[in-house]
Amino acid sequence: MVKTDTFQVKPIVATSSLRALAYDALKEAITNMNIYNQREEVRLDERKLSLNLGVSRTPVREALTVLEQEGFVRFEARRGVFVIKKSKKEIVSMIQAWSALESMAARLACERATDEQLHCLREHFPEFYEGRPSDHLDEYSEANIRFHQKIISLGQCDVIKDITSNLLMHVRGIRNTAMRQGDRAANSIKEHVAIIKALEARDAELAERLVREHGLGLASHVEKYGDYLD
Repeated sequence: MVKTDTFQVKPIVATSSLRALAYDALKEAITNMNIYNQREEVRLDERKLSLNLGVSRTPVREALTVLEQEGFVRFEARRGVFVIKKSKKEIVSMIQAWSALESMAARLACERATDEQLHCLREHFPEFYEGRPSDHLDEYSEANIRFHQKIISLGQCDVIKDITSNLLMHVRGIRNTAMRQGDRAANSIKEHVAIIKALEARDAELAERLVREHGLGLASHVEKYGDYLD
């Protein structure tokens, strides 16, 4: 899905719990926007959300309450509801946690994924092998996120999937921004290619280490270039 700088929701159809449907729609919209690509706060209007979703304000408020409990939004008296942005220190910690989880997923992928799944990685991510990343940064940024989600999926561990899904909104936005800073994009492609080779070879030790180092490299990058987060 193409990333946007705006909050966009899709109308929902009442086939099950309206609160659950509103929650899914709102979480997807929050996850798919570049919250770190803009300085101003992102405010959510309950009335407009209910109109856009085609439901009353009650399931919208209930869904927002769940999202508040999960750390996606915050309620402010007399101001409204805002999408939460993390500080640089918090982002670095989240990336470190993501790195630990994804590196374990890489190890598990070497043990659990089929030969076809591993050998199709090159075909699924041609952006890593074609041209320079600076020539197609938007496409590469999206492929970058899909690649890391794919590693987690190949690990076939539901707990890792669940935990990383709630980190995705913040890690995703930072990864997309980082691609446009310094030489991160060029280095990232080289690291991705090395990870694919390790996965294809089912070298669990190497795959785990490369994925962990790749993630920690992003954490270091944010430490260096992430002053805009504070």
